Amino acid sequence: MRVLALMLALVSSAVFAAEGMWTLDNLPREQLKKQYQFAPDKAWAGHVMKGSARIAGGCSASFVSKDGLVLTNHHCVNECVQQLSSGDKDFIRDGFLAQKQEDEVRCPEIELNRLEEISDITPVMKKALAGKSGADFATARKAQKAKLESACIGEDKETTRCDVVELYHGGQYALYKYHRFQDVRLVFAPELAAAFFGGDPDNFNFPRYNLDMGLLRAYEDDEPAAIEDFFPFKSAGAQPGELTLVTGHPGSTQRQLTLAQLELLRDFILPTRLFDLAELRGLLTQFSAESEEHARIAQNDLFSIENSLKARKGMFEALLDPEVFNFKRKQEAALRAFVGKDKSRKAAAGKAWDEIAAAQKIQREIYVRYRRLDAGTFATRYFEIARALVRGAAEREKPNAERLEEFTDAALPSLTQNLFSTAPVEPDLEQVKFTWALTKLRESLSQDDEIVQQVLGAESPSQVAERMIKGTKLADVAERKRLWEGGALAIEMSTDPFIQLAVAVDAEARAIRQRYEDEVEAVEQKNAEKIAAARFAMKGTGTYPDATFTLRLSYGEVKGWNENGEDVEPFTTLGGGFERATGSDPFRWPDSWTDKQDQLNADQRFNFVTTNDIIGGNSGSPVINKKAEIVGLVFDGNIRSLGGAYWFDERVNRTVAVHSGAILEALRKIYGADALADEMEGKE
Repeated sequence: MRVLALMLALVSSAVFAAEGMWTLDNLPREQLKKQYQFAPDKAWAGHVMKGSARIAGGCSASFVSKDGLVLTNHHCVNECVQQLSSGDKDFIRDGFLAQKQEDEVRCPEIELNRLEEISDITPVMKKALAGKSGADFATARKAQKAKLESACIGEDKETTRCDVVELYHGGQYALYKYHRFQDVRLVFAPELAAAFFGGDPDNFNFPRYNLDMGLLRAYEDDEPAAIEDFFPFKSAGAQPGELTLVTGHPGSTQRQLTLAQLELLRDFILPTRLFDLAELRGLLTQFSAESEEHARIAQNDLFSIENSLKARKGMFEALLDPEVFNFKRKQEAALRAFVGKDKSRKAAAGKAWDEIAAAQKIQREIYVRYRRLDAGTFATRYFEIARALVRGAAEREKPNAERLEEFTDAALPSLTQNLFSTAPVEPDLEQVKFTWALTKLRESLSQDDEIVQQVLGAESPSQVAERMIKGTKLADVAERKRLWEGGALAIEMSTDPFIQLAVAVDAEARAIRQRYEDEVEAVEQKNAEKIAAARFAMKGTGTYPDATFTLRLSYGEVKGWNENGEDVEPFTTLGGGFERATGSDPFRWPDSWTDKQDQLNADQRFNFVTTNDIIGGNSGSPVINKKAEIVGLVFDGNIRSLGGAYWFDERVNRTVAVHSGAILEALRKIYGADALADEMEGKE
């Protein structure tokens, strides 16, 4: 961090050469042409847009054949693999391969989105929000979004998804129209030991040796989807210095936040989340150690928690560096000075930073209560189901524009897919997590809080958790459908303990959510729009917006970096992966690999790094070349990239990817999946 701090102290606010997560309708053509002699036209951008895909749960992907074959990361399909597993068939441990299309198995909860169209709706949204603030702003914003999304979808709710997207923190608005695939089937996943070789010790590091890949297939009308735009494989990959392009769906960055917002993240929000994650990791590690079956059913939760913990720890450490804040302080001071020099700009935006700062004080006051009662789900699938049923009964009776956002017509197909998922709910695991959540509720709000008294009464958290989990029927999909279809009356008559809990806390949870939306979110949004307008006036519109889990393109090249005086080479090899193995987890290759070691090309490039600008959500993104051929698969960033939520430095931030040649080598020589490799290479 000291080396990075020194770099940051020396740079200006200018954009680095490869910085940026660009929307597909505003690509950095001049930069690409100047640096790489590449000027992508609209046809290229349209092809790349439709070849890319989004896994609605939080990952990226791409189409790699005309028959709907989809490439993403193993850790993006990990939950599906676990849901399809059992004590007798552990696909996490042993891997999964459908030798024929009829062997492909539907994932219970995966929805795939393909972006079809981007429309600028800034004037419409600005008109609807003009002159409004606070609760009025929040209400108008929600209503207008629901109206636009509903009109975009029309009668085609099953295969169309539309999202109003706020860019530049409200400086611009766009309507993204997607083709929705909800019949998504698992085709291939390697063993976890191969997909996550090196485990948590190697996570966010490099050199890496991972086959972090998974294959899905999109279906429509019970047949493989017919896909016109897809990315063929280039087995040779990319060479050092060659242009690499990443298309994916980065989740969230905070590069345009104010100092006050960053300070709250550093001083309060990130530490709170880190403490929670550390506690849960400890509990689930202990639970996993109790038996092989416990380890199997907790694997996905523990994997997700460990990854989140390491990522947020890196973000926290970045914000602790004083030079980072000096850099941000200079940026904000320059923009505020620009605003202050012009009377009209000062009148429009002069108070924006102070109003956002005031909202941060309110957020700090209500954050824990909001997090425990509304933003979270008591850490258990049972309550998640119960809340969807309880709120769904109430919200569906309202006009679409007046509903909570997750219950609008545009959102219901995704919500109901998750609600009626056939994925198993494991009571032993849920009891551990629910007990922890109830303990945190009491710890955070105090024993004397009315809501704590209402939830716990005279019982301990463990007693309440055990009683409720034994008494619930919400693991039964038929019971969920009965309650959903029965509406408010069915909810009122239900004696299920989780339904009763969701009803009991709903008024308080809604109230704290309303306060957060009106006094924090609306204030931030309204004033962020003013700051964005000032930034446009100062720098023009040739900049990229913060990440919003929407399709973006970043450009870079294959390139190592220097770490503490040592050069880090950009490639690893399959042979190097076997040299790194110790025979003990997490540095142990599965038998399928060791049995075929002598048949593999030891010099085949395995993992590599590029200067592309990515963030969480880019997992599963294709790395393509100018011809839109796949040369790699993004699965991680290096440890330096974790600060990418707040800034980007091309000299040390790196994207980590699986080499296209290694994917094909493994499919053919280790897994005997020649048909899949042929399909990906376009061979008949």
